Amino acid sequence: MAPRKESSCCNDIAAGPEASRTIHPQAVAGDLTLSPEWIANGHEIAEEKEDHTVGPNSKAYGSLNSGASSSASSAIKGTTELLFQSPHSHPLDPLSAAEIQVATETVRAAGASAEIRDGMRFIEVVLYEPEKDVVALADAYFFPPYQPTFFMPRAKGGTSVLPLQLPSRKARLTVYNVCNNETTIWTVELTEVHAVTRGGHHRGKAISCEVKHDVQPSMDAEEYALCEATIKAYGPFKEAMKKRGVENMDLVIIDPWCAGYYEEKDAPNRRLARPIMFCRTESDCLLENGYARPVEGIYVLVDLQHMKILEFEDRRYVPLPPPDPLRNYTPSHIRGGLRSDIKPLQIIQPDGPSFCVNGYYVEWQKWNFRIGFTPREGLVIHNVAYNDGSRGRRSVAYRISFVEMVVPYGDPMDPHYRKNAFDAGEDGLGKNAHSLKRGCDCLGYVKYFDAYLTNYRGGVEKIENAICMHEEDHGILWKHQDWRSGFSEVRRSRRLTVSFICTVANYEYGFYWHFYQDGKIEAEVKLTGILSLGALKAGETRKHGSIIAPGLYAPVHQHFFIARMNMTVDCKPGEAANQVVEVDVVAEEPGPHNPNHNAFFAKESVLHSELQAQRDCNSLSARHWVVRNTKTVNRVGHLTGFKLVPGSNCLPLVGPDAMILRRAEFLKHNLWVTQYHPEEQFPGGEFPNQSPRVGEGLPTWVKQDRNLDEADIVLWYVFGVTHVPRLEDWPVMPVEHVGFSLVPDGFFNCSPAIDVPPSEHQVNVNETDDRFSSKTTLPTLSIRPVAASSKL
Repeated sequence: MAPRKESSCCNDIAAGPEASRTIHPQAVAGDLTLSPEWIANGHEIAEEKEDHTVGPNSKAYGSLNSGASSSASSAIKGTTELLFQSPHSHPLDPLSAAEIQVATETVRAAGASAEIRDGMRFIEVVLYEPEKDVVALADAYFFPPYQPTFFMPRAKGGTSVLPLQLPSRKARLTVYNVCNNETTIWTVELTEVHAVTRGGHHRGKAISCEVKHDVQPSMDAEEYALCEATIKAYGPFKEAMKKRGVENMDLVIIDPWCAGYYEEKDAPNRRLARPIMFCRTESDCLLENGYARPVEGIYVLVDLQHMKILEFEDRRYVPLPPPDPLRNYTPSHIRGGLRSDIKPLQIIQPDGPSFCVNGYYVEWQKWNFRIGFTPREGLVIHNVAYNDGSRGRRSVAYRISFVEMVVPYGDPMDPHYRKNAFDAGEDGLGKNAHSLKRGCDCLGYVKYFDAYLTNYRGGVEKIENAICMHEEDHGILWKHQDWRSGFSEVRRSRRLTVSFICTVANYEYGFYWHFYQDGKIEAEVKLTGILSLGALKAGETRKHGSIIAPGLYAPVHQHFFIARMNMTVDCKPGEAANQVVEVDVVAEEPGPHNPNHNAFFAKESVLHSELQAQRDCNSLSARHWVVRNTKTVNRVGHLTGFKLVPGSNCLPLVGPDAMILRRAEFLKHNLWVTQYHPEEQFPGGEFPNQSPRVGEGLPTWVKQDRNLDEADIVLWYVFGVTHVPRLEDWPVMPVEHVGFSLVPDGFFNCSPAIDVPPSEHQVNVNETDDRFSSKTTLPTLSIRPVAASSKL
């Protein structure tokens, strides 16, 4: 028997799944049952008594916020005035720099030995998101939107209780140990992180540690750099490059792609990379497009744990492509110079923006939500709701984000057939986020949010301006002109855009959530960056790609994105009252009901269970899916809902036995629907890197075939583009757009945009006036809402 490796977990923490298992409280409509562990662990509570109301002027509300709703006064009762202990951070706020530092230091200190502690590498430190009842409690009494009438927690036995403080925040850490190739998941309670501001000390407590067997976590930027240096220093590689006319290793660029899983030797008992190589032409030009000269025919397998070459083979000699004169894209390299006839376009908001921000809480045009950020997903939107006048704050979604993306390539040649990147699970979208710049990435009055992440060694790094939020004019919102009177009404559309942009090797991806005044939410991905190329011998062609320049071709490929949306349409905290309906527009059969053969109608089919809810897009029938509340109706008696409207889409073109589908079986359908479970976060499982497991994640979860008739619903929408590269995609690809929309469907009683005020009409330029020539600087256009006239 092989000797047992020393575990990374500390000796006094029980390892294994039982140690980190969380008991989730049972939810009942209208109120929530508190976890008995929460109460037993000493969290203060107040029993509900009769006849004594805590009003908005009491100490309890004075410590919350002076703007807390006075409607709360009838919701809480007690024998004495209650003093809520308002925490510094909302339970869903991203971890602060101090919290990340406390978490990493706590885990390192809990290591079983000095060797284990020295070998710890911190892949990810994220907020351990609490149970939904904790979030509901925070939103009721401690943070905006302050909704005590929606939440009265109840302990076991039916006794009404009111906690006076929220439980401590927790961090979840993914730690890789280079000493023993072991991956562990730690949970750290952040007990006194903010006490340092009062002269105290940061404190954390490791409460669980679980060893994850047969997995490899995502790769890190430090590993990329070390892998590149290891290959450049390897003698046989230098000889292979010398054969291609390159002796200066400073010209060589190496992208250490994850190995994937294609055969037994790719198993996760080793931490592997299969790098792809390129070569610049000019050593003194760091801005040169190095991706323009791919190095073909060299095969390398690298052990990232020990940073050594396991396999090397110069399999096929292909000369380096000649330098392409059109390869570069910086201003100094543009042949013919830059355009000189483009005039400035200024976005001016003289009165400031229409949104309000309180920490990570955002309000805009009746929308409100919280902003989050993780190293894997990047931007996360929490608690999306709409303030609907007398109907109050109406929930739409609990959590929405982009949880994975997969990029399969269609060339069967090595190394291109191995290009099947899981850019979220193998690299991390948030870890690769940009620091955005005003005037370039975002225009207008911009609110930025910084992001804090751990680095490989456990330090804290800040991505300044990682998230951008701003308003955009979006053309006409609605318009009608009466042909009899000539009277016209028109409204301009404005949207709130929240976004981040990341670079994964050669490609850039912009992820956007747009909120509209008509109640619509749009998800959009913008694809740009540089094509991943291959080299051709003289006279060689390749049908699996497009020739971009002499000796260069770009393989055909696909980009798939997976959005995870925990929908809570019209649900109060604790309610599980949603269902999903598939809608197809179909032609009526010929007969007495269709005598003129012109009839068609919307046919509805309820998706009752998870196995039934594996669905594909169908543009021929205008297929869409509606998430409906099973208890709430609109003014015509129909169930309220939001519908998912697909944009352009595709399915994977690889064969059914392609190895990529072992790890990405979730790509087989455009829509999956599951019942909410807090541990089901990622469609390919938590560790897709080198995963040998078939159908892990969504395909396995839905085998439970859980009921969806009245449930806490999660939509998993898979959407993508098939990219047949063009010459016009070179040297940098113009942005391609793909996405979908969440549109109210019977959610409102009429158009929610009807109350948008008209804009002030301004004539800046008389187009028939020849005083304004092409060389004249035009006045700035502004759009200012004005009060609606009382006259028609």
